[in-house]
Amino acid sequence: MPATQETDIAIIVYAPALVSNDVRPLAVVHGMERAFPGLRMEWTISREGKLIRLPQREAWLAQGRPTGRGFRLICNGDENYRVTVSGWNSPAGISPGGQAQFEVHAVLPLDATGIAAAVEVLEAIAEGVRAFWGHATPFNAGVDIARQTKNLPDDLETPPRGLPVIKSPTAIRSPEIPHHLGWLNYWSPAAERAIGFPDLTRDAELLSRSRRTATGGWVVKLTDAPLDLDNPAHLDALKRAYERFPEIGGRTTP
Repeated sequence: MPATQETDIAIIVYAPALVSNDVRPLAVVHGMERAFPGLRMEWTISREGKLIRLPQREAWLAQGRPTGRGFRLICNGDENYRVTVSGWNSPAGISPGGQAQFEVHAVLPLDATGIAAAVEVLEAIAEGVRAFWGHATPFNAGVDIARQTKNLPDDLETPPRGLPVIKSPTAIRSPEIPHHLGWLNYWSPAAERAIGFPDLTRDAELLSRSRRTATGGWVVKLTDAPLDLDNPAHLDALKRAYERFPEIGGRTTP
């Protein structure tokens, strides 16, 4: 279930496709529980919107999705303070470099607790699935960022707020290249090499808001507060980051 409300932080990571008996779905859930204080992910939601407890959670996760590899939505069971996560394999035909990917989509509340936990949760999910890249972004900013993508040659809509046009995922040459930026950005070592991060001279400001992960990746925060594109300083930070990393979004010619 993607973020759907102004009070949501959306977390999305992209990783190598799931294989048989893959343990990464369980690693996602365990990682989120370690990263978010007091979180227990032991419920799912029926098609009718009712909460269903999962007494055999590990076995349920191992069943995958009825339509293919991945895992169905799992949540914390609190209708007034919902944390959710789900994941699925995206086919090669719609993925960068023609390589199938495992996508994980999580939602945190956009409140003091969710904001404080967002870095840890993004890192836990991304490292748990051995992601290429990922991001955590408030819903409102994510809507405008999503509108940067030009999916068809005859798509003449201009991206909002003067943001650059970025290519569709199928037009990006490799899965290691991030499709776009967000508020918090997870870049694996492979993604770092693809975009040229870090440069100690040019990236001093970004590095002051970044942390290295256990596997050698980075979580890079564009702004101290959650990204708000109505804030001119935040919009400028996003634009500067796109200027610094032209490879993001497939905006350079190999």
